[in-house]
Amino acid sequence: MSKSFRGRLLAAIFTTGLAGGLAGAIAAPARAETLADAIALAYETNPTLQAQRASQRALDETYVQARSGWRPQVSLSGSETFLETRTPAAARGTAIDTNGDGIPDTLAPARGSGIRRSNSGSAGLNFSQPIWTGGRTAAAVSATEADIMQGRETLRRVEAQVLQTVVQAFVDVRRDQEGVRIRQENVTVLRRQLEESKARFDVGEITRTDVAQSQARLAAAQALLSSAQAQLAISRAGYAAVVGQNPGELEPVPSLAFLLPGNPDDAFAVAEKYNPALRAQQFAEQASRARVAGARAERMPTLSVRASLGYSGAVEPFDSGRWSRNVQGAAVLTVPLFSGGLVTSRIRQSVERNNVDRITIEAQHRAVLQTVTQAWNQLVASRANIESTSEAVRAAQIAAEGTRQEQQVGLRTTLDVLNAEQELRNNELSASAARHDEYLSAATVLAAMGRLEARNLVPALAQYDSKSNFRRLRLSWGWTPWEEPISVIDRALAAPPIPRPTDRPGEAAIGPGLQPPPTVTAAPPRR
Repeated sequence: MSKSFRGRLLAAIFTTGLAGGLAGAIAAPARAETLADAIALAYETNPTLQAQRASQRALDETYVQARSGWRPQVSLSGSETFLETRTPAAARGTAIDTNGDGIPDTLAPARGSGIRRSNSGSAGLNFSQPIWTGGRTAAAVSATEADIMQGRETLRRVEAQVLQTVVQAFVDVRRDQEGVRIRQENVTVLRRQLEESKARFDVGEITRTDVAQSQARLAAAQALLSSAQAQLAISRAGYAAVVGQNPGELEPVPSLAFLLPGNPDDAFAVAEKYNPALRAQQFAEQASRARVAGARAERMPTLSVRASLGYSGAVEPFDSGRWSRNVQGAAVLTVPLFSGGLVTSRIRQSVERNNVDRITIEAQHRAVLQTVTQAWNQLVASRANIESTSEAVRAAQIAAEGTRQEQQVGLRTTLDVLNAEQELRNNELSASAARHDEYLSAATVLAAMGRLEARNLVPALAQYDSKSNFRRLRLSWGWTPWEEPISVIDRALAAPPIPRPTDRPGEAAIGPGLQPPPTVTAAPPRR
């Protein structure tokens, strides 16, 4: 974390008060900041999102690695060998008998120096081209393609999580700024009420008890103000962590009604098609199914052609006439016969892993339906709370004003005024919380539907294209013109796909989708 960013976070943590009062303490934008501005900044700079994009680009490379099984392998090798042989002295001469006693006593000198040296080298060019891999490479490519699609859905899920966090941080700051404003206004009113109580006590209109009640309410309001300011600082720090800068003056959030369906049935239908977690699990099942085919392909033979060109001979003194050339070409057919049960065990293992992924699809499907149901019901309840709390605030304002006027003519006590003010502030806080919860519920519904994306929230923002890197890699260096015909042969002659198990005869493996629970019968009104 850089010092400047850490300083901004510390400023968000230790600075309290309203946004207008904080302008001199921290660097705030010159203009009011919108939710679109926060989303755009997080979309470009959020480290979680940036890391997931890098992970997806790394995953794209596995496609090139898988297709290399259809491509030729060319290698160049060379070697240089120096050999020195030293012969012992006893081995370099012949023992003779010079005095006739029958015992050799003289070593006749041998020819040569007793040291032999040789210097040789070799160079070779090797070429190998698979013709048919028994479906191994075809299965690996299919699994990799499914893995990449799963990674794209994971990237969509991470983007939705980041944007949902941005939305929550934005509305949290606005809610807490409103809370601080309400608490400050409450302190101001209670301080004025205390001054009036003291003045009336001095002239004998009220008792010391009324003054003490005003003092107690003011002290409690100041404590609540301190807590609200601390909560605002916490929310500002969370905003800075996800967006990348401290919040300034935040504009009201735009409506999300244009993205929401009119009824829960439509929300369920969209979520079943576009929820990123559910789609990622479906692609995971496709990948494991392809790996079952890859395990079965281990029983199939393979065919490849190989060629080599090599030279070998003495290196020094160089003499081209002493170098020999070796040219070799071969077609290699490999037929697996017995693996000690290894291949069969791997097939059973991959089948069970595919069963896990297939069953997990249904679990993820139910989780998505649960999330949509909970968020939709929360959205309906929050919108109802907005109407109720707005009406409560309107009524509390009238009651507070009437209580103050009645106190002036002696019909109400100081405690009645204090209670009316407290009820008004509580209703105002409840209304602010209801608007906060309604917006978060709408964002949660959109995230479950797979529509909480930057292209939907900020259409003018330049979108990150996760497919561009993959398109560039498809024809990257290493592609050969005969690769496609070989891939067609490998796919055509591969082992037949394993039939997918079904839960009941005549029913698809995943089974029919769960019906939306009948907990919600009325669609929330459009704003």
